[in-house]
Amino acid sequence: MPNQASAGLTASPKPAVLIVDESPDNLAPLRDMMLRQGYENFVASSGERALEIAQRLKPDLILLDVAMPGMDGLETCRRLKTQPATARIPVILMSARAETEDIVAGFDIGAADYIPKPLRMEEVCARVRAQLRLSRSSRDSDSQKEQAERLRMIVDSMDQGLLIVERYGRIQYANPACDRYLGYAADDLVGRSLSELLANKEAYPDGCAAMEAIGHGTHEVLIRRRDGGLRAMDLTMTPMHAADGLFVAVLHDITHHKQSEDALQRAAMLDPLTMIANRRQFDAFMEKEWQRAIRNTQPLSLVVLDVDHFKLYNDTLGHIAGDACLQKVAQALQAHALRPTDLAARYGGEEFVLLFAETPLDAAARLAEAIRAAIEGLKLPNPRSPVSPWLTVSVGVAAIVPTQLDDIEQLFVCADRAMYAAKEAGRNRAETTVAGAAWEAVSGAALY
Repeated sequence: MPNQASAGLTASPKPAVLIVDESPDNLAPLRDMMLRQGYENFVASSGERALEIAQRLKPDLILLDVAMPGMDGLETCRRLKTQPATARIPVILMSARAETEDIVAGFDIGAADYIPKPLRMEEVCARVRAQLRLSRSSRDSDSQKEQAERLRMIVDSMDQGLLIVERYGRIQYANPACDRYLGYAADDLVGRSLSELLANKEAYPDGCAAMEAIGHGTHEVLIRRRDGGLRAMDLTMTPMHAADGLFVAVLHDITHHKQSEDALQRAAMLDPLTMIANRRQFDAFMEKEWQRAIRNTQPLSLVVLDVDHFKLYNDTLGHIAGDACLQKVAQALQAHALRPTDLAARYGGEEFVLLFAETPLDAAARLAEAIRAAIEGLKLPNPRSPVSPWLTVSVGVAAIVPTQLDDIEQLFVCADRAMYAAKEAGRNRAETTVAGAAWEAVSGAALY
Protein backbone atom coordinates (compact mmCIF):
# COMPACT_ATOMS: atom_id res chain seq x y z
CA MET A 1 0.00 0.00 0.00
CA PRO A 2 1.41 3.50 -0.79
CA ASN A 3 2.59 5.55 2.12
CA GLN A 4 0.11 8.31 2.93
CA ALA A 5 2.01 9.58 5.96
CA SER A 6 4.15 12.14 4.16
CA ALA A 7 1.23 14.06 2.65
CA GLY A 8 0.75 17.59 3.93
CA LEU A 9 3.79 17.72 6.20
CA THR A 10 4.54 21.35 5.45
CA ALA A 11 1.06 22.68 4.63
CA SER A 12 -0.75 25.07 6.90
CA PRO A 13 -3.74 23.45 8.66
CA LYS A 14 -6.94 23.74 6.61
CA PRO A 15 -10.18 25.11 8.08
CA ALA A 16 -12.44 22.18 9.01
CA VAL A 17 -16.14 22.26 8.08
CA LEU A 18 -18.74 19.84 9.47
CA ILE A 19 -21.69 19.30 7.08
CA VAL A 20 -24.89 17.96 8.67
CA ASP A 21 -27.76 16.82 6.43
CA GLU A 22 -29.82 13.64 6.33
CA SER A 23 -29.96 13.62 2.51
CA PRO A 24 -27.01 12.11 0.57
CA ASP A 25 -28.18 14.20 -2.42
CA ASN A 26 -27.46 17.34 -0.40
CA LEU A 27 -24.31 16.08 1.31
CA ALA A 28 -22.44 15.11 -1.86
CA PRO A 29 -22.49 18.50 -3.66
CA LEU A 30 -21.80 20.39 -0.44
CA ARG A 31 -18.85 18.18 0.37
CA ASP A 32 -17.45 18.45 -3.17
CA MET A 33 -17.76 22.22 -3.07
CA MET A 34 -16.03 22.48 0.33
CA LEU A 35 -13.19 20.27 -0.90
CA ARG A 36 -12.75 22.47 -3.98
CA GLN A 37 -12.54 25.47 -1.68
CA GLY A 38 -9.64 23.80 0.12
CA TYR A 39 -11.48 23.01 3.36
CA GLU A 40 -11.12 19.82 5.37
CA ASN A 41 -14.63 18.50 5.84
CA PHE A 42 -16.55 15.95 7.87
CA VAL A 43 -20.15 14.80 7.44
CA ALA A 44 -22.98 13.71 9.69
CA SER A 45 -26.49 12.59 8.77
CA SER A 46 -28.12 13.23 12.17
CA GLY A 47 -28.04 15.75 14.97
CA GLU A 48 -26.76 13.16 17.42
CA ARG A 49 -23.80 12.27 15.19
CA ALA A 50 -23.09 15.97 14.60
CA LEU A 51 -22.83 16.59 18.34
CA GLU A 52 -20.43 13.65 18.73
CA ILE A 53 -18.14 14.76 15.88
CA ALA A 54 -18.17 18.43 16.92
CA GLN A 55 -17.30 17.56 20.51
CA ARG A 56 -14.33 15.45 19.48
CA LEU A 57 -12.94 17.17 16.36
CA LYS A 58 -13.76 20.86 17.06
CA PRO A 59 -14.50 21.94 13.45
CA ASP A 60 -14.05 25.60 12.52
CA LEU A 61 -17.61 25.89 11.14
CA ILE A 62 -20.81 23.80 10.95
CA LEU A 63 -23.30 23.76 8.05
CA LEU A 64 -26.49 22.41 9.67
CA ASP A 65 -29.76 21.38 8.02
CA VAL A 66 -32.82 22.43 10.03
CA ALA A 67 -35.28 19.75 8.87
CA MET A 68 -33.96 16.41 10.14
CA PRO A 69 -35.84 13.51 11.74
CA GLY A 70 -35.36 12.99 15.46
CA MET A 71 -33.21 15.84 16.73
CA ASP A 72 -33.75 18.68 14.25
CA GLY A 73 -31.21 21.36 13.37
CA LEU A 74 -32.55 23.95 15.82
CA GLU A 75 -32.24 21.56 18.77
CA THR A 76 -28.80 20.44 17.56
CA CYS A 77 -27.67 24.07 17.37
CA ARG A 78 -29.07 24.79 20.82
CA ARG A 79 -27.11 21.87 22.31
CA LEU A 80 -23.93 22.91 20.52
CA LYS A 81 -24.21 26.36 22.04
CA THR A 82 -24.73 25.04 25.57
CA GLN A 83 -21.51 22.98 25.53
CA PRO A 84 -18.32 24.96 26.36
CA ALA A 85 -16.25 22.90 23.91
CA THR A 86 -18.50 23.75 20.94
CA ALA A 87 -20.22 27.00 21.93
CA ARG A 88 -17.87 29.24 19.91
CA ILE A 89 -18.09 27.23 16.67
CA PRO A 90 -20.10 29.29 14.12
CA VAL A 91 -23.22 27.47 12.86
CA ILE A 92 -24.87 28.25 9.51
CA LEU A 93 -28.41 26.87 9.33
CA MET A 94 -29.83 25.59 6.02
CA SER A 95 -33.56 25.21 5.47
CA ALA A 96 -36.29 25.16 2.84
CA ARG A 97 -38.58 26.77 5.45
CA ALA A 98 -38.42 30.53 5.06
CA GLU A 99 -40.91 31.51 7.78
CA THR A 100 -39.71 34.48 9.79
CA GLU A 101 -40.25 32.71 13.10
CA ASP A 102 -37.91 29.85 12.05
CA ILE A 103 -35.19 32.29 11.05
CA VAL A 104 -35.60 34.29 14.27
CA ALA A 105 -35.55 31.08 16.34
CA GLY A 106 -32.27 30.09 14.68
CA PHE A 107 -30.59 33.38 15.51
CA ASP A 108 -32.03 33.34 19.05
CA ILE A 109 -30.28 30.03 19.84
CA GLY A 110 -26.94 31.28 18.53
CA ALA A 111 -26.79 30.50 14.80
CA ALA A 112 -24.38 32.76 12.91
CA ASP A 113 -26.22 32.74 9.57
CA TYR A 114 -29.21 31.26 7.73
CA ILE A 115 -29.20 30.02 4.10
CA PRO A 116 -32.48 29.17 2.32
CA LYS A 117 -32.90 26.03 0.23
CA PRO A 118 -32.57 25.19 -2.60
CA LEU A 119 -28.91 26.05 -2.03
CA ARG A 120 -26.95 28.24 -4.40
CA MET A 121 -23.41 26.95 -4.04
CA GLU A 122 -21.73 30.29 -4.78
CA GLU A 123 -23.76 31.87 -1.98
CA VAL A 124 -22.91 29.00 0.38
CA CYS A 125 -19.18 29.43 -0.34
CA ALA A 126 -19.37 33.19 0.18
CA ARG A 127 -21.17 32.85 3.49
CA VAL A 128 -18.77 30.14 4.71
CA ARG A 129 -15.78 32.33 3.82
CA ALA A 130 -17.33 35.31 5.57
CA GLN A 131 -18.06 33.36 8.76
CA LEU A 132 -14.57 31.83 8.82
CA ARG A 133 -13.05 35.31 8.46
CA LEU A 134 -15.27 36.68 11.23
CA SER A 135 -14.46 33.74 13.48
CA ARG A 136 -10.72 34.08 12.86
CA SER A 137 -10.84 37.84 13.44
CA SER A 138 -12.81 37.35 16.65
CA ARG A 139 -10.37 34.71 17.89
CA ASP A 140 -7.39 36.96 17.10
CA SER A 141 -8.95 39.92 18.88
CA ASP A 142 -9.94 37.85 21.90
CA SER A 143 -6.50 36.28 21.94
CA GLN A 144 -4.73 39.63 22.10
CA LYS A 145 -6.94 40.72 24.99
CA GLU A 146 -6.70 37.43 26.81
CA GLN A 147 -3.02 36.62 26.36
CA ALA A 148 -1.74 39.07 28.95
CA GLU A 149 -4.38 38.01 31.49
CA ARG A 150 -3.81 34.35 30.71
CA LEU A 151 -0.06 34.71 31.10
CA ARG A 152 -0.54 36.44 34.44
CA MET A 153 -2.91 33.72 35.63
CA ILE A 154 -0.53 31.00 34.43
CA VAL A 155 2.41 32.54 36.25
CA ASP A 156 0.42 33.20 39.43
CA SER A 157 -1.13 29.73 39.57
CA MET A 158 1.79 27.59 38.43
CA ASP A 159 3.25 25.16 40.95
CA GLN A 160 6.79 26.00 39.90
CA GLY A 161 8.57 29.02 41.28
CA LEU A 162 9.34 31.68 38.68
CA LEU A 163 11.79 34.56 38.97
CA ILE A 164 12.69 37.31 36.53
CA VAL A 165 16.36 38.11 37.07
CA GLU A 166 18.31 41.08 35.73
CA ARG A 167 21.68 40.81 34.02
CA TYR A 168 23.61 41.35 37.24
CA GLY A 169 21.58 38.85 39.29
CA ARG A 170 19.05 41.22 40.88
CA ILE A 171 15.58 39.67 41.26
CA GLN A 172 12.97 41.82 39.53
CA TYR A 173 9.90 39.59 40.07
CA ALA A 174 8.95 36.44 42.00
CA ASN A 175 5.65 34.59 41.55
CA PRO A 176 3.52 33.37 44.51
CA ALA A 177 4.83 29.78 44.25
CA CYS A 178 8.40 31.02 44.63
CA ASP A 179 7.47 32.99 47.75
CA ARG A 180 5.68 29.92 49.09
CA TYR A 181 8.58 27.57 48.36
CA LEU A 182 11.09 29.79 50.09
CA GLY A 183 8.97 31.16 52.94
CA TYR A 184 8.95 34.83 51.89
CA ALA A 185 6.08 37.30 51.94
CA ALA A 186 4.92 38.77 48.65
CA ASP A 187 7.53 41.08 47.06
CA ASP A 188 10.14 40.31 49.76
CA LEU A 189 12.39 38.64 47.18
CA VAL A 190 12.32 41.63 44.82
CA GLY A 191 15.63 43.50 44.92
CA ARG A 192 17.62 40.61 46.39
CA SER A 193 20.42 38.91 44.48
CA LEU A 194 19.91 35.42 43.12
CA SER A 195 23.23 34.38 44.64
CA GLU A 196 21.76 35.04 48.14
CA LEU A 197 19.40 32.13 47.59
CA LEU A 198 22.06 29.68 46.48
CA ALA A 199 23.56 27.65 49.33
CA ASN A 200 26.84 27.20 47.44
CA LYS A 201 26.92 30.83 46.30
CA GLU A 202 30.70 30.88 46.06
CA ALA A 203 30.19 28.93 42.85
CA TYR A 204 27.73 31.55 41.61
CA PRO A 205 29.09 35.03 42.37
CA ASP A 206 27.11 38.24 42.06
CA GLY A 207 26.92 40.07 38.77
CA CYS A 208 26.78 38.88 35.21
CA ALA A 209 29.15 36.04 36.05
CA ALA A 210 26.30 34.48 38.04
CA MET A 211 24.22 34.10 34.89
CA GLU A 212 27.18 32.75 32.94
CA ALA A 213 28.23 30.35 35.70
CA ILE A 214 24.74 28.89 36.06
CA GLY A 215 24.32 28.84 32.30
CA HIS A 216 21.22 28.10 30.29
CA GLY A 217 19.23 24.93 30.76
CA THR A 218 18.34 23.04 33.93
CA HIS A 219 20.62 22.50 36.93
CA GLU A 220 20.12 20.88 40.30
CA VAL A 221 20.87 23.41 43.06
CA LEU A 222 20.40 23.87 46.79
CA ILE A 223 18.15 26.86 47.57
CA ARG A 224 18.22 28.48 51.01
CA ARG A 225 14.81 29.25 52.49
CA ARG A 226 14.19 32.34 54.60
CA ASP A 227 14.32 30.21 57.77
CA GLY A 228 17.75 28.88 56.75
CA GLY A 229 16.56 25.46 55.66
CA LEU A 230 17.81 24.03 52.37
CA ARG A 231 15.68 22.64 49.58
CA ALA A 232 16.93 20.72 46.54
CA MET A 233 15.49 22.16 43.34
CA ASP A 234 15.88 22.16 39.60
CA LEU A 235 16.81 25.65 38.42
CA THR A 236 16.15 26.40 34.74
CA MET A 237 17.64 29.62 33.33
CA THR A 238 16.33 31.04 30.05
CA PRO A 239 17.19 34.46 28.55
CA MET A 240 14.06 36.54 27.91
CA HIS A 241 15.61 38.97 25.42
CA ALA A 242 19.26 39.62 24.69
CA ALA A 243 18.82 43.40 24.51
CA ASP A 244 16.99 43.56 27.85
CA GLY A 245 19.49 41.37 29.67
CA LEU A 246 16.67 39.65 31.58
CA PHE A 247 16.51 35.96 32.48
CA VAL A 248 13.60 33.75 33.50
CA ALA A 249 14.56 31.42 36.36
CA VAL A 250 12.17 28.53 37.03
CA LEU A 251 12.44 26.62 40.30
CA HIS A 252 11.04 23.11 40.51
CA ASP A 253 10.89 21.33 43.86
CA ILE A 254 12.64 18.00 43.32
CA THR A 255 11.34 16.57 46.59
CA HIS A 256 7.73 17.04 45.57
CA HIS A 257 8.53 15.70 42.10
CA LYS A 258 10.06 12.52 43.55
CA GLN A 259 7.10 12.05 45.86
CA SER A 260 4.77 12.37 42.87
CA GLU A 261 6.83 9.85 40.91
CA ASP A 262 6.70 7.39 43.80
CA ALA A 263 2.94 7.77 44.06
CA LEU A 264 2.54 7.13 40.35
CA GLN A 265 4.77 4.06 40.50
CA ARG A 266 2.69 2.63 43.33
CA ALA A 267 -0.51 3.10 41.36
CA ALA A 268 -1.58 0.62 38.71
CA MET A 269 0.11 2.10 35.65
CA LEU A 270 -0.14 -0.80 33.20
CA ASP A 271 -3.05 -1.96 31.09
CA PRO A 272 -3.79 -5.45 32.48
CA LEU A 273 -4.58 -6.97 29.07
CA THR A 274 -1.73 -5.67 26.92
CA MET A 275 0.84 -4.95 29.68
CA ILE A 276 1.78 -1.62 28.13
CA ALA A 277 1.06 1.76 29.71
CA ASN A 278 -2.55 2.56 30.51
CA ARG A 279 -4.32 5.88 30.02
CA ARG A 280 -3.44 7.14 33.49
CA GLN A 281 0.28 6.58 32.97
CA PHE A 282 0.16 8.09 29.49
CA ASP A 283 -1.62 11.26 30.69
CA ALA A 284 0.94 11.77 33.48
CA PHE A 285 3.86 11.07 31.14
CA MET A 286 2.49 13.42 28.50
CA GLU A 287 2.04 16.26 31.00
CA LYS A 288 5.69 15.88 32.05
CA GLU A 289 6.97 15.79 28.46
CA TRP A 290 4.69 18.70 27.51
CA GLN A 291 6.24 20.90 30.20
CA ARG A 292 9.74 19.78 29.20
CA ALA A 293 9.00 20.60 25.56
CA ILE A 294 7.84 24.08 26.60
CA ARG A 295 11.00 24.67 28.62
CA ASN A 296 13.32 23.44 25.86
CA THR A 297 11.29 24.66 22.84
CA GLN A 298 11.29 21.18 21.33
CA PRO A 299 8.68 19.46 19.11
CA LEU A 300 6.32 16.87 20.55
CA SER A 301 4.53 14.33 18.32
CA LEU A 302 1.40 12.36 19.17
CA VAL A 303 0.23 9.26 17.29
CA VAL A 304 -3.37 8.07 17.69
CA LEU A 305 -4.13 4.59 16.32
CA ASP A 306 -7.41 2.71 15.99
CA VAL A 307 -7.84 -0.92 14.90
CA ASP A 308 -9.95 -1.07 11.73
CA HIS A 309 -13.23 -2.99 11.98
CA PHE A 310 -12.31 -4.51 15.34
CA LYS A 311 -15.96 -5.24 16.14
CA LEU A 312 -16.13 -7.46 13.03
CA TYR A 313 -12.95 -9.19 14.22
CA ASN A 314 -14.48 -9.88 17.65
CA ASP A 315 -17.85 -10.93 16.23
CA THR A 316 -16.23 -13.33 13.77
CA LEU A 317 -13.37 -14.84 15.79
CA GLY A 318 -14.53 -14.32 19.36
CA HIS A 319 -13.39 -12.18 22.27
CA ILE A 320 -10.48 -14.43 23.21
CA ALA A 321 -9.02 -13.96 19.75
CA GLY A 322 -9.82 -10.25 20.04
CA ASP A 323 -7.84 -10.00 23.27
CA ALA A 324 -4.89 -11.82 21.70
CA CYS A 325 -5.09 -9.47 18.73
CA LEU A 326 -4.87 -6.38 20.97
CA GLN A 327 -1.88 -7.89 22.76
CA LYS A 328 -0.03 -8.36 19.47
CA VAL A 329 -0.85 -4.83 18.35
CA ALA A 330 0.46 -3.52 21.66
CA GLN A 331 3.71 -5.47 21.24
CA ALA A 332 4.16 -3.97 17.77
CA LEU A 333 3.69 -0.47 19.18
CA GLN A 334 6.05 -1.11 22.08
CA ALA A 335 8.75 -2.16 19.62
CA HIS A 336 8.69 1.35 18.15
CA ALA A 337 8.84 3.24 21.48
CA LEU A 338 12.57 2.81 21.99
CA ARG A 339 13.73 5.89 23.92
CA PRO A 340 13.04 6.87 27.54
CA THR A 341 11.09 9.85 26.13
CA ASP A 342 8.78 7.61 24.02
CA LEU A 343 5.67 5.92 25.39
CA ALA A 344 3.11 3.56 23.85
CA ALA A 345 -0.20 3.09 25.67
CA ARG A 346 -3.62 1.53 25.31
CA TYR A 347 -5.96 4.50 25.61
CA GLY A 348 -9.21 2.56 25.62
CA GLY A 349 -10.87 -0.30 23.72
CA GLU A 350 -9.06 -0.74 20.41
CA GLU A 351 -7.50 2.74 20.51
CA PHE A 352 -3.78 3.18 21.19
CA VAL A 353 -1.54 6.24 21.49
CA LEU A 354 2.19 6.87 21.22
CA LEU A 355 4.10 9.95 22.32
CA PHE A 356 7.45 10.85 20.76
CA ALA A 357 9.31 13.70 22.49
CA GLU A 358 11.85 15.85 20.63
CA THR A 359 10.44 14.45 17.38
CA PRO A 360 9.23 16.69 14.52
CA LEU A 361 6.32 15.82 12.27
CA ASP A 362 8.25 14.26 9.39
CA ALA A 363 10.06 11.82 11.70
CA ALA A 364 6.78 10.97 13.50
CA ALA A 365 5.10 10.39 10.13
CA ARG A 366 7.77 7.86 9.17
CA LEU A 367 7.35 6.10 12.52
CA ALA A 368 3.57 6.02 12.09
CA GLU A 369 3.86 4.45 8.65
CA ALA A 370 6.37 1.89 9.99
CA ILE A 371 3.92 0.99 12.78
CA ARG A 372 1.01 0.69 10.33
CA ALA A 373 3.07 -1.58 8.08
CA ALA A 374 4.30 -3.67 11.02
CA ILE A 375 0.75 -4.34 12.21
CA GLU A 376 -0.45 -5.26 8.73
CA GLY A 377 2.67 -7.44 8.48
CA LEU A 378 1.51 -9.47 11.49
CA LYS A 379 -0.99 -11.04 9.03
CA LEU A 380 -3.68 -11.48 11.64
CA PRO A 381 -6.71 -12.68 9.61
CA ASN A 382 -9.75 -10.40 9.69
CA PRO A 383 -12.09 -12.38 7.41
CA ARG A 384 -14.96 -9.86 7.28
CA SER A 385 -12.93 -6.68 6.91
CA PRO A 386 -13.68 -4.81 3.64
CA VAL A 387 -10.25 -3.16 3.84
CA SER A 388 -7.85 -6.11 3.82
CA PRO A 389 -7.81 -9.84 4.55
CA TRP A 390 -5.49 -8.94 7.43
CA LEU A 391 -5.98 -6.82 10.52
CA THR A 392 -5.16 -3.16 9.76
CA VAL A 393 -5.08 0.14 11.61
CA SER A 394 -5.86 3.79 10.85
CA VAL A 395 -3.30 6.22 12.22
CA GLY A 396 -3.38 9.95 12.91
CA VAL A 397 -0.23 11.96 13.63
CA ALA A 398 0.02 15.49 15.02
CA ALA A 399 3.00 17.52 16.17
CA ILE A 400 3.47 20.78 18.04
CA VAL A 401 6.17 22.95 19.55
CA PRO A 402 4.11 23.88 22.62
CA THR A 403 4.10 27.19 24.49
CA GLN A 404 2.44 28.24 27.71
CA LEU A 405 -0.49 29.52 25.59
CA ASP A 406 -1.20 26.08 24.06
CA ASP A 407 -2.92 23.20 25.77
CA ILE A 408 -2.61 19.44 25.50
CA GLU A 409 -6.19 18.95 24.30
CA GLN A 410 -5.31 20.86 21.11
CA LEU A 411 -2.73 18.19 20.22
CA PHE A 412 -5.21 15.37 20.89
CA VAL A 413 -7.89 17.06 18.76
CA CYS A 414 -5.48 17.43 15.83
CA ALA A 415 -4.30 13.80 16.08
CA ASP A 416 -7.93 12.63 16.34
CA ARG A 417 -8.81 14.64 13.24
CA ALA A 418 -5.94 13.06 11.32
CA MET A 419 -6.99 9.56 12.43
CA TYR A 420 -10.61 10.31 11.45
CA ALA A 421 -9.35 11.52 8.05
CA ALA A 422 -7.43 8.25 7.61
CA LYS A 423 -10.64 6.29 8.23
CA GLU A 424 -12.60 8.53 5.86
CA ALA A 425 -9.93 7.99 3.16
CA GLY A 426 -10.31 4.20 3.25
CA ARG A 427 -8.51 3.09 6.47
CA ASN A 428 -5.20 1.23 6.70
CA ARG A 429 -3.21 4.43 6.30
CA ALA A 430 -1.54 7.20 8.26
CA GLU A 431 -2.51 10.87 7.99
CA THR A 432 -0.69 13.83 9.52
CA THR A 433 -1.49 17.33 10.73
CA VAL A 434 0.11 20.06 12.81
CA ALA A 435 -1.01 21.91 15.94
CA GLY A 436 -0.29 25.26 17.50
CA ALA A 437 0.98 28.59 16.22
CA ALA A 438 4.56 27.37 15.80
CA TRP A 439 3.63 24.70 13.21
CA GLU A 440 6.52 25.59 10.90
CA ALA A 441 9.06 24.45 13.48
CA VAL A 442 7.75 20.88 13.62
CA SER A 443 8.57 20.06 9.99
CA GLY A 444 12.33 20.55 10.35
CA ALA A 445 15.15 18.01 10.29
CA ALA A 446 14.40 14.74 12.05
CA LEU A 447 15.63 14.46 15.61
CA TYR A 448 14.58 10.83 16.09
